[in-house]
Amino acid sequence: MAEEESHGRARRRRVLAIVNAGAGTVVVGGRAIEEAIAEIGANSGLVITVEPVDGDSIERAARRGLEAARDGRFDVIAVGGGDGTIRAAATLFADTGVPLAILPLGTLNHFARDVGIPGDLAAAVGLIATGEVRAVDAGEVNGLLFINNSSIGIYPYMAADRERRRARTGQSKWSAMVLAAIRVARRFPHRRLSVRTGGREKPYRTACLFVGNNEYDMKFASLGRRHLDGGRLHVYVTRPVTPLAFLWFALKAGLGLRLPELDRWQVESAEITTATSRLPVALDGEVEMLSPPLHYRTRPGALRIIVPEGTWT
Repeated sequence: MAEEESHGRARRRRVLAIVNAGAGTVVVGGRAIEEAIAEIGANSGLVITVEPVDGDSIERAARRGLEAARDGRFDVIAVGGGDGTIRAAATLFADTGVPLAILPLGTLNHFARDVGIPGDLAAAVGLIATGEVRAVDAGEVNGLLFINNSSIGIYPYMAADRERRRARTGQSKWSAMVLAAIRVARRFPHRRLSVRTGGREKPYRTACLFVGNNEYDMKFASLGRRHLDGGRLHVYVTRPVTPLAFLWFALKAGLGLRLPELDRWQVESAEITTATSRLPVALDGEVEMLSPPLHYRTRPGALRIIVPEGTWT
């Protein structure tokens, strides 16, 4: 990003960095994350104010940050955390035109990776000074925004069980997820639903319906990667409805093999109907209870994200 000028003199970019204190990475080199970010920012020619908040306060902090950017108190608002944290901020920043910088401090950081944000903290902070602003798509279901994907079926049940275990026993996220997966495999829920789009409708009996914000690469070497400016949702529906058949499907997907038991829809919008009145739906790994029908739509260019200059298309 070009250096800003004030009265003929260069002015250092003012940054508010809202950091989820409970994110996967909270210390760097033995230092608290806020100390590390402030020091890296100063070395990058930035003036950074770091505001560590707990996960429940991300949305309120992001709202204050958005107002501060609009009032001219900060030039850039950065958000540090995992995909859930980024989604909370993106929900507020969508369609405002206010750029958002990302500090990938979570466990997986899918969205940050797919828009080209470096995983190294120093490089991610430095990018705020050197990167460019690009328009990035989001997805939406029943008014709720998602940045990566939304799913129905086994994953929401696993995620909900994982969080119950963590709240009850204090287990780590990964160990709780493994135990949740074992439990879900025993019950293996599947559901009857219909996908309706563009005047077409198809019924399914499925264990997993997955809606991606743009297309997920299914090749082995780049499995799960995306470009986020295609302006499309990609709906994936699995047909295996037994644990063994689904496990075989998952193994083939991981190996990049052909998946004839997977249906794919490329759409701008879709409606998912099912007989139940309340349905657990995962949005970027977090579970919401929604009332069908589920109305999905793409929101092309809804977000403005600072990304590496000239390296992301």
